[in-house]
Amino acid sequence: MQLTLPTVLTLGRLVLVPILVLLFYLPFEWAGPAAAVVFALGGFTDWLDGYLARRLNQSSSFGAFLDPVADKVMVAVVLVMLVQANPYLWMALPAMVIIGREIVISALREWMAEIGQRAQVAVSSLGKIKTVAQIAALLLMLYHDPIGALPTFLVGVGLLYLAAVLTLYSMVVYLRAGWIAANRAEEQASSP
Repeated sequence: MQLTLPTVLTLGRLVLVPILVLLFYLPFEWAGPAAAVVFALGGFTDWLDGYLARRLNQSSSFGAFLDPVADKVMVAVVLVMLVQANPYLWMALPAMVIIGREIVISALREWMAEIGQRAQVAVSSLGKIKTVAQIAALLLMLYHDPIGALPTFLVGVGLLYLAAVLTLYSMVVYLRAGWIAANRAEEQASSP
């Protein structure tokens, strides 16, 4: 397996996770904004690795596996840190929904691949909107400090709830598509 530039960027995103954690817990006023910058860098490399993989024709099965893993690890770690810093039900609920959905959909995709129906649960445009809301929410919540009159943390919480609602909706859409595809595959397998 040849290591391509997009794959290196994806691996770099995984390397950013412990740096982000370290910055988040530093006892300095600039720690939150610094963690937000690292998170934003991770988001940028997510976009850039996909762009370069398509542009340079360097897509690989390893990269296709690793990219969503890196995204989910970074998001899950940030959600856990934010819940730890704000140990309230209002913070835990959207975090549980988002992390739980990722586990369910990952398992669904794996199962659908086993029965040859992986394309039925491919990423949709709704999933991309959910991701944008989620990334913006986490970025604002990590930054935490108001920007002028903008209460960044509160706006981030609002976006996190929007992402959680979109997450639940997209999960229902994926599960429905998976159910239909699984029934179709089962009918084909049982027909003579």
